[in-house]
Amino acid sequence: MGRILAIDYGTKRTGIAVTDELQLIASGLTTVETHNLMPFIAEYLEKELVDTIVIGQPTQKDGTPSDVEGNIQNFINGFQIKFPNMIIAREEERYTSNMAFQTMIDSGLKKKQRRNKALIDEIAATIILQNYMRYR
Repeated sequence: MGRILAIDYGTKRTGIAVTDELQLIASGLTTVETHNLMPFIAEYLEKELVDTIVIGQPTQKDGTPSDVEGNIQNFINGFQIKFPNMIIAREEERYTSNMAFQTMIDSGLKKKQRRNKALIDEIAATIILQNYMRYR
């Protein structure tokens, strides 16, 4: 059984989370600059067995796609060309950044640590992955 990798796609940075081999535990992996996302994932897939890529699906409050959705679709199209056999799933990601920030507060991180936007993105990816695992 392979891992599940989750992506919280952003225009500047992208948070990445991954499960263990048994797909039981979701953990933050890292945050990468979005222009380095495809090479990072390609290198990761060479080292680890991954069954599914879960990509956050951002929407507005009224349910319409957010502005970044076009960028995400471009990434997905390029990804499917490079990795045609990889399963791609989408998971609603509304408010995950807010939940990630609250998680940081609840964890007792100091104010300076909570300003780390890369950490927020990584935690948001973990929340996307946890939601996917919970409802699949």
